[in-house]
Amino acid sequence: MKLFVRGLIGLGLLVAALVFTGCDTPASLADIPLASDQSANPPASIGGQQTNSEVARFHVGETVNIIFSGTPDPIEPHDELIKEDGTINLPLIGKIQAVGKTAGELQNEIHDLYVPGYYVRLTVTVKPGDLVYYVRGEVKSPGRQLYVGETTVTKAITSAGDFTDFANHKVWLIRAGGGRVRVNVDKALEDPTLDLQVYPGDQVVVPRRIF
Repeated sequence: MKLFVRGLIGLGLLVAALVFTGCDTPASLADIPLASDQSANPPASIGGQQTNSEVARFHVGETVNIIFSGTPDPIEPHDELIKEDGTINLPLIGKIQAVGKTAGELQNEIHDLYVPGYYVRLTVTVKPGDLVYYVRGEVKSPGRQLYVGETTVTKAITSAGDFTDFANHKVWLIRAGGGRVRVNVDKALEDPTLDLQVYPGDQVVVPRRIF
């Protein structure tokens, strides 16, 4: 009899333990997504990535290459430097604003200015030309220089063959966008912080020394 009672008590304790264990299980577990569920819906920043590539637009000092075709009489291609006022100059139509426009926008505008006012049929192709700067005055090879990367006043003078015997070493750096500054080349060679950057369309002008 005692064994039977002990058995009942033990069974009761076991049932009670199972009941309380079930009550301790949080009801919110069913709402927690599995790892596989989380990967099924990636964040919007991953699934909707956008590229922020900027459309190339013309700037002062750049060269615009314009090719005409489709006319009975061939028209020579034009390489036009964008002037400080942001314009280029074309035959018949004169000045046209180029700064801030893409090659495609400028191409369409030039076409519409020529057709049908001057030509019945005309194909216009606009491409960015070479980036250049200019070294003028008392250097051995003055003229246009290709801008192939970062350069400075002293490097620009070297690219133009260096000074002539009559050069004033205090030169002018004339910015394509306007303004100019005097650069003492001898001091710039000693102190690189004085060797100013030259950008496309800029001019380095080397004057002739008085004596």
